[in-house]
Parts: sequence; structure tokens; C-alpha cells
Amino acid sequence: MKNFVIATLALLGSASLHAAEVDQNLIKQGAYLARAGDCVACHTAKNGKPFAGGLPMETPIGTIYSTNITPDKSGIGDYSFEDFDQAVRHGVAKNGSTLYPAMPYPSYARVNKADMQALYAYFMHGVAPVAQDNQDSDIPWPLSMRWPLMGWRWLFAPKVEDFTATGEDAVINRGAYLVEGLGHCGACHTPRALTMQEKSLSAADGKTFLAGSAPLEGWIAKSLRGDHKDGLGSWSEEQLVQFLKTGRSDRSAVFGGMSDVVTHSMQYMTDADLTAIARYLKSLPASDPADQPHQYDEKAAKALWNGDDSLRGASVYIDSCAACHRTDGHGYTRVFPALAGNPVLQTEDPTSLIHIVLKGGTLPATHTAPSTFTMPGFAWRLSDQEVADVVSFIRGSWGNKGTPVSAKDVANLRSNDMETMSPNDLGQVTEHQ
Repeated sequence: MKNFVIATLALLGSASLHAAEVDQNLIKQGAYLARAGDCVACHTAKNGKPFAGGLPMETPIGTIYSTNITPDKSGIGDYSFEDFDQAVRHGVAKNGSTLYPAMPYPSYARVNKADMQALYAYFMHGVAPVAQDNQDSDIPWPLSMRWPLMGWRWLFAPKVEDFTATGEDAVINRGAYLVEGLGHCGACHTPRALTMQEKSLSAADGKTFLAGSAPLEGWIAKSLRGDHKDGLGSWSEEQLVQFLKTGRSDRSAVFGGMSDVVTHSMQYMTDADLTAIARYLKSLPASDPADQPHQYDEKAAKALWNGDDSLRGASVYIDSCAACHRTDGHGYTRVFPALAGNPVLQTEDPTSLIHIVLKGGTLPATHTAPSTFTMPGFAWRLSDQEVADVVSFIRGSWGNKGTPVSAKDVANLRSNDMETMSPNDLGQVTEHQ
């Protein structure tokens, strides 16, 4: 018994010594990098424990669920650094199977090994272990077979190597590293081919990089290139930094999936890194060589001010929108976003605008902008034709160049939204129709 106690104390002492030997600065660095990569947003289910997985993710072939990446045995507790690196940068799980590219390992392939070691230290020693088994995907057989993913990885995943700066501006180089690597911005904001790979993985690959993507869960990830109409051409570097840090700016407000990015990631990043990201994005040229700055047209504003609501959708706008966004379309700075010249409203695909009119949205609170503002959804109150009319009015007024939408466009999106509405909201919609 005495020998057993001595052995147990020795083992505990060894474990304590091992924990003490872990570089706390490395763990702290890893925590920051995990924020920059927004790992918690995907690996935490609604009302779940941090990094324990279980978040459902829609794909064209079915629903997959994020995995447990806590240091429990049901997560990555028995992963060596090499196992961790293979999963994150190479897309290969510990059992040798290829990960679904919902895990953005094509972007992480350019993360520096030193940063990978910091991330590993954080996840193994800075994250609380959670015993929670991973959930199988809802992808039907034979699409659920993993071996085709190996071929996809061989064809489309880039070579894994540390990021190499190509420009002379150190700030832009840092921004490129964060955007193209840890931030994996292209995973949402770059269009994909029919085979589901991103058409570009970096600015060097061409003008499709960060040029905006197809609808996903009711939202469009807009272009981050230099176009004025539907990109960042009209934004200053300072406005972009403010937006990333607070979720709001003089021009716009965050919505959809980007709300999670600001809430979980961007608001925690240093001003230096946010400036680097903004400067890098502002260095990207426009996709359309003929793109021109927005020119405000006061025709709609004058008509509304004079009581003329004869234009299609104008009366709906007066009744439901003007109190917050004003008849001149300028909104209220950092509270209710401007609609005039707003690039989100002028994208070729109007999905985001239709979606937010139907379901509404909440501008989340951040550390430096603690106020929260909510736009109600109008699915229960407006018909498909009324939504189409007001969306068309907004996309074509005050100098905006968006094309009109049809009631059929709204009906299709409303049908998808009904699947996620609360019973109360669904009852209101059904009664209204």
C-alpha cells in the first residue's frame, strides 16, 4: 500500500511538472490564433460547450456535424502534434480518412508551423476537456463514402508550406497571411466550382478570389474586392477596421454568418491585425474594370418627401422601412445602416436582402459597441409580392443599381425559411397568407 501511494504521488507530481513546463505564453498565443481562426464558431453547437462540436452544417449533399476538438479522449485528447497538424493543415484525420472540406484545410495549409504549435498548446492545455462523442453525418450512402474525398484532396488541396510574403509592405503581408490562412475568408467569400473547390485560394490566383459566393443558408457572402457597386471600393480602411471590430460602420452593419465572425473572432483581434486585414483587402483590385463609384440620386428621396409613393414598393417602404432607414436611404450612422450605395443591396443575387426582410436580424453587441439593435422580420406581415416590391424599390433607388426581384424569388426563399421559423412565427405566416 505504501509503495502504491508513493507511486501515485510520483505520477501526480510528474503530471503537475509536465503542465508547469508548458509555456503559458505559447498557450496565450494559441488562444489568440484560435480567435483569429474563429474555431469556436464552427466547433460549438448552439447552447453547447466550447469546442465540443455538434454544430450542424449544410452541404449540397447533406448535413455534417463539427467535431469535438477539446482535449478529451472523445475529442483530440490522444492527438500528437503531428496528428493535429495533419488534420488542420493537411485535412487528414487521425484514422487516416480525409476530412470534409467544410474544414477549411486548403486555407490552413499556409499557416506557419510555429503558429500550429501554439494552437496545439492551446487546445491541449488551454481548453477544458468535454466528453462528447462526434455525431455521424446525415449524408446518405453512397455519397457518405469517404474515399472520394481523398481524390478531391489530391486534386484541389494546395501544398502545405509556411506562408511566404511576396510584397514589400509588411502590413499588407500580415493581412494576406491572416485573410488567406487562419481567417479562411475565401471559404465563404470566394466562388466555388461545380466540384466544390474554391476557384482561387489567394490574390495571386486571380480576380475570383474573394469575389463573392453563392447563397448558403439564406445569405450571400459578398465580394471583398475593390468594386464600388458590390464590393469594398467605397469603404475606407478606417471604416473597414471599425466594421470588423464592432460589427458596424458609417456605411453598413453586420448580419448573417458574419455576425458570428465579429462576435467570436474579430472583436478580440488587435488593432494592428485588423488594420493589416483591412489594408490587404483594400489592395485587391475590382473584379469589374468598368466599375464606377456610387452616385447618389435624390429622385426617390424627393418623391417620398413630397408624399409620392406611386413607385413600385414605395408605399411598403414608407410603412415598414423609412422610420429607421429614412426616406433619403441614409439611415442612422452605426445604428440603422444606410441603404443608399450599400454594396450588399446591389449584388447580382438578391438573396441576402430578401432573407433579412423576411426574417429580420440583430446587430450583436461587442466590447467596444455594447448596444444591440434588432430589425423585425416581415414574413408574417408582407406577401411575397409586397416583399418583392419593396426589395426592388430598395435595390433601384438613391442611385443603387440592383436589378428587380420577383414574387417567385421571394416564395422560394420563404419556403426554405419556414423550415427554421418558430411555431409562433410559422403560425403568423400561415394565417397571413
